[in-house]
Amino acid sequence: MAYTALRQMKEKNEKTFGKGAGPVQPERHFDPADRGLKAEALSFLHSRCEGLGFSADKEKQESLSGRYQGTGLLEGQIPYNMQMDLNRLCLERELEKFIDSGAADDAYTVYFCYLEMFFGHYGKSKKMVELLSEFESNGSSLLMKHRDHYSHSVYVFALGLAIYESNSSFRAAFKKFYGFDPDDSNAGADHAAACCFLEYWGLTSLFHDIGYPFELPFEQVLSYYEVAGKKRGKGSLFLAYRDVEAITKLSDPAKTHFENLYGRAFGTTEEVLAHGIKLRLGEVYDFTEEYILSKIHNKPIAPDEFNYFMDHAYFSATRLFREIENSSGVEKINEKHVDALTAILLHNSLFKFAVSFFKSKNPKPPLQKEKHPLAFLLMLCDELQCWDRTAYGRNSRTELHPMAADFDFRNDAIHAIYYFDKEEQEKIDAFKVLYKKWEDGGEAGEAPRLKAYSDMAEKEQRFASDIKKTVELAQIPLTVVPDTRKVDRKSKHTYLSASNFLHLYDFAVALNARYSYQGAEKEVENEVLEKEFETLSLEYQLSNINQAKSFAKYLDALRCFYTDRPVDYEMICAFTDEQIGVFAPMEHERWILEHISMGWKSGDIYETAPLPDELLKRYGDEKSARKALREQLRTHKLALDGAPGRDEIFKHYAALPVKEREKDYAPFNSMLKLIKKFDGLRIYRLE
Repeated sequence: MAYTALRQMKEKNEKTFGKGAGPVQPERHFDPADRGLKAEALSFLHSRCEGLGFSADKEKQESLSGRYQGTGLLEGQIPYNMQMDLNRLCLERELEKFIDSGAADDAYTVYFCYLEMFFGHYGKSKKMVELLSEFESNGSSLLMKHRDHYSHSVYVFALGLAIYESNSSFRAAFKKFYGFDPDDSNAGADHAAACCFLEYWGLTSLFHDIGYPFELPFEQVLSYYEVAGKKRGKGSLFLAYRDVEAITKLSDPAKTHFENLYGRAFGTTEEVLAHGIKLRLGEVYDFTEEYILSKIHNKPIAPDEFNYFMDHAYFSATRLFREIENSSGVEKINEKHVDALTAILLHNSLFKFAVSFFKSKNPKPPLQKEKHPLAFLLMLCDELQCWDRTAYGRNSRTELHPMAADFDFRNDAIHAIYYFDKEEQEKIDAFKVLYKKWEDGGEAGEAPRLKAYSDMAEKEQRFASDIKKTVELAQIPLTVVPDTRKVDRKSKHTYLSASNFLHLYDFAVALNARYSYQGAEKEVENEVLEKEFETLSLEYQLSNINQAKSFAKYLDALRCFYTDRPVDYEMICAFTDEQIGVFAPMEHERWILEHISMGWKSGDIYETAPLPDELLKRYGDEKSARKALREQLRTHKLALDGAPGRDEIFKHYAALPVKEREKDYAPFNSMLKLIKKFDGLRIYRLE
């Protein structure tokens, strides 16, 4: 059983309440024979990460005190390790949604899960996550070339999980590098290594591009000249950063910590990262710490030394260090954190052009996974993830890029099929004619290009060959095949309502508060609502966020939409009973499917069964004890079992008592006042 704490609670409940008591062991939602991206990534989370976040100390304290330390709906309702299992299940389900849709708001909940699980809580780090998406969507249209990096990073995360799960050679290299038994048959070591990989690969992959807001202004200035057809270079006006010590200077506690960690003094994050790179790669690639420090130091202040390109990776690593320091404390930073940061720093251009010189006449060898597993995997997955990326730049919007991909990870290999829009077949056919003509003419001059199709279709195989020049793939054979198919945009769930991730979080906070502040919306402070939201477990926070994500769909059914911009449509200040009657069954459907996916059962045993003495003693009153019992049984009287369809769920909703169906009406109107006050959103009617 992959979710051992849930199994243990089920065994305990069955002894007390009989066979069939919950919780339900979560199911895997894919064919076990499938070896694709989704199946492998989810298999990693479902089975290999057993025991993620478990605490033997807390388990012992619970046993001695007779009180649980985990949070269900409220604190202390479930065992701590059971909450950790539910957190992992949340991440598994949210990653599954994202892989199915590729939508940015589904990427958002993956970030939310990771930050809650490994940083403590999302609130401290939300600006870091939200800024990249907001900056890209609002500022990137001014660039000549730019594509999404927000959803891209979550795809990179998923690719890394799939490769770790499917590839025994990479798995063994990671385990050996970090001191785990490389033998997969050692189950304890295997689970511990997987949990370690998830934490530090998540840190590496999800945040490797958060420095783009520093690169985008640089590119915007150069784009002004490129519009006129001029190439960047000597004579170009460009931006450079000054006083970078403001973000790189180490605090006194950080100086002390790193001196204890490495046995020598450091003054800036640049020096720490240069030392980390030298430790991992200096001997193999024959460079000194002084050399790599000079390259790192000049990245933000002298872009003309790097062909007039600003390196977002420098700012990603620097910004992420500050986030870890501020959220977790510098004393928590270890060598694995530094490896994650140096992997990020290396991934864009530093390794290729300052370490391996992969495009020179005498390049140095590609990076081996045994030398720096996190950097190896990031550079591999960052290149592989080139599909389904929103194009923002002027040229990018007209270029031909893959819109979908299928992967097969069998036999320790990677076989990728990249799909291009079938509607662009005319461009592809024209390219093939030109390429054939170039071949027949003796291949004189530059080969015809149709980025990125030509990089995969031409015999030179630039796409795959460039990857192989960067990372050593002798033990991970890579094949790439281009193909075409019809675009399917339905999975994106795109509606007229315009949201951003600030809205999603604040929307969810308002949803959580809708029962408590009816009639008092003007008096309540936003900080109070956020603190209340933060006390919820990850499962219940996500439930509010996913309800917020669904609101655009509900409004679409009413011929309404929301936006934070003033528009010339009739504003809705309150929902009528008739309007709520349209979307209430849709919300019930979302709630039902969410509970099924999270292992809940249908039933009212928590209301009817005799209460065990230990529960009454633990909670002091029957009402609190029965609420806790519902969380421990993961059973709800309004839930459904199996795989009900929409018609069955809507009939189930219609059969509910009127009191149950109408209890959300007033709170939803309270929510409208809260989101208007705290988030600036307004709801308008199309007709």
